[in-house]
Amino acid sequence: MEGDFSNSAGVRPDRGFDFNFHVGRLCADLASRLPELGHVDMSRVAIRYCQVRNAAAHGLQATLTPLRFEDGELYTQRAGRRWTIERLYDGSGREMLYLLSFYLPRFLNHPFEEKLTTVIHELWHISPSFNGDLRRLPGRCYAHGSSEREYHKQMESLAAKWLSLDPPADVHRFLRANFKQLQASHGGVFGARISTPRLIPADHRAA
Repeated sequence: MEGDFSNSAGVRPDRGFDFNFHVGRLCADLASRLPELGHVDMSRVAIRYCQVRNAAAHGLQATLTPLRFEDGELYTQRAGRRWTIERLYDGSGREMLYLLSFYLPRFLNHPFEEKLTTVIHELWHISPSFNGDLRRLPGRCYAHGSSEREYHKQMESLAAKWLSLDPPADVHRFLRANFKQLQASHGGVFGARISTPRLIPADHRAA
């Protein structure tokens, strides 16, 4: 089975705030201005709007899902079987390498600096090889390295660096509003809903 998210949000409202468009534009600007994220090609990163019932501050704000295995491999061997990850394509047929998910309204209900740092945090997880795998740091916890606190400080520094480069205000202005404010200003907040690609036996993958 193969996923296509070209119209995965269903009927789009006539008016409202397109979260996917704005956060995608923000990510592209971050990648264009920060050399540390220069390897990120947002045309191959799918962005997903995940609606959550609990708007409390605690809980997931965003996640990055790699759509390849270690070193960008298409297949892996587990329990004596060969597996692959369900393919995900955009409307033009381009295959995606990553799925970037945001959990709303929770993500938008945090302070501006925290939201910006969260976006950079997830983009930083993308492998420098941009091969569908995660960035793998030394140590047992390869995702965040030996200290998650130090990892977060590094992301805060990158956020401050990007802001010092004077990016256009309209690229990040939406992060200064919470969910209800965006909803009230634009008549609604919407975005693409994408099913999580499944791990499937390689011999069952659709051609």
